[in-house]
Amino acid sequence: MRRALTAAATTTLLSLSVNGCSGSSANDSTVDFGYISDYNGASLLAIADERGLWKKQGLTVDVKAFNNGPVQVEALGAGDLDYGYIGPGAMWLPASGRVEVAAINTLTYADRVIAQPGITSMTDLKGKKVGVPEGTSGDMILNLALHEAGMTAEDIQKIPMDPSTVVSAFSSGQIDGAGIFYPLIDTIKQKVPDLRELSSTEDMEDSFPTAFVARNDVEPEFNSKVVKVLQQANDWRAEHYEESITLTAELLELDRDKVEADAGHVEVMSTADIVAKTKDGTVDGWLDGLSDFFVRTGTLESAPDPSEFYTGDVYTEAYAK
Repeated sequence: MRRALTAAATTTLLSLSVNGCSGSSANDSTVDFGYISDYNGASLLAIADERGLWKKQGLTVDVKAFNNGPVQVEALGAGDLDYGYIGPGAMWLPASGRVEVAAINTLTYADRVIAQPGITSMTDLKGKKVGVPEGTSGDMILNLALHEAGMTAEDIQKIPMDPSTVVSAFSSGQIDGAGIFYPLIDTIKQKVPDLRELSSTEDMEDSFPTAFVARNDVEPEFNSKVVKVLQQANDWRAEHYEESITLTAELLELDRDKVEADAGHVEVMSTADIVAKTKDGTVDGWLDGLSDFFVRTGTLESAPDPSEFYTGDVYTEAYAK
């Protein structure tokens, strides 16, 4: 069993059913949902639409694409979203009370520290320019790799930039390294095929959960319905893995091969498995580990109890219905 040690909005707006306003009121049936354009962030939304799962719960959904988790949390705080998707590197945001974790999604091992050809170790990055989307899993893997090498962020020239800028800056040789993730690394490899992967979450013995997060003031009944949709889509994904890749590719308008490669870095779990891991404390262990990591890096002042930001009781009750 792995132990957890620890993912700027685009203008894209895709309507997956009937348009409407925010789902913040009890009488409103529309869900404003943010996502990232990868398998982790989009597959359940693609499945829920194709399978008509929102309609079965009396809901409709508007989805918006974002480049990272922290920007979605900003939109949630502003009332522009009801739900969003985050990777493990953004789990400090619910831990700090900004949003609630409504559902655990997958375990992901897509994060890397990459470097230009000729750079073969983390110590080779000393004094060099390293781009990273701060507050994301790219930032997380960079901090983990620096720690393992006995280094800190002070040993490099850490340059905050959004994910798309990391791609262009690395591809053009403006930075020497990056903390970044697949599928963006595949895009970078088209320009820099000989790049080096210096550190990988796949090589670590830890678990890195992704999650769907909700505004703190979402109505309980509304929240239960949304969680039920996510659970039903999750189980369909677990049972129809290949088809889920096809549906995600169609939603994102990407080649299926690219989405399949991205999905290769993901561990899918059934809802029953997530419920069991919630009840036996495994999920709490993942979240505790992440919070401890963020305390160590100074992102959090202290580690809260997971029950303060993961509504595991709602998740298990929705599954029982």
